[in-house]
Amino acid sequence: MKHASLVFMLLVSVLPAQNPVPPGTVLPLSLETTLNIQKIRPAKVIRAEVMQNIPGTAIHKGARVFGHVLSVTPSSIALTFDTLVANGKRIPIITNLRALASMMAIEEAQIPEGGADRGLPPRDKTTTQIGGEQVYHGGGPVTRGMTTVAEPTPYGARGRLQSNPPCRAAIAENYAPQALWLFSTNACGIYGYNHLSIEHSGRTNPVGTIILSSRPGKLHIRSGSGLLLRVQGS
Repeated sequence: MKHASLVFMLLVSVLPAQNPVPPGTVLPLSLETTLNIQKIRPAKVIRAEVMQNIPGTAIHKGARVFGHVLSVTPSSIALTFDTLVANGKRIPIITNLRALASMMAIEEAQIPEGGADRGLPPRDKTTTQIGGEQVYHGGGPVTRGMTTVAEPTPYGARGRLQSNPPCRAAIAENYAPQALWLFSTNACGIYGYNHLSIEHSGRTNPVGTIILSSRPGKLHIRSGSGLLLRVQGS
């Protein structure tokens, strides 16, 4: 019996641990750190909150993602998001940036069509995701035109990512529906920030490095902005 127990323990010790964040998983985040190019410095810690339960994982709304600034120029910031803190555990991750939305775009995505005084309870109202898809709350679908593309959830929407070059659909054969929060299934790029662009998303070398650029001295991303990150690995 002792021999059998020893063999079992050895087998368990060499088995790979289950990946808590499968590649291709989307993390919808609310930025908690302001990125002001006139004030921020390399090594600055960046913090963001997960805004929706992540399907197929034990990651829930309220988990935190941390990153840091890699470098700063007069017109760009290079940064990375590399640590997920969930359920008391720190999990290393490699991520790329699919979409970024201003605080105002985030707020607009939560305002029902017709305004807040339309007379319907919030659960029954229709909102427009960042990217243009319609969310019919109260049991309805999420649609793009006449096509159903996702489903509402208590904190946003859940659906399969759609290709919208340069953004791809599924990666790493992860075709599962993803947590989208207030973003459309085809959301890609910058929303609500003039003159801001994603110079490098972090999907290709240097993998995990996100570079945002704007006019010299004008890059200013406020806390409360929304991010749609995708996990490439850990």
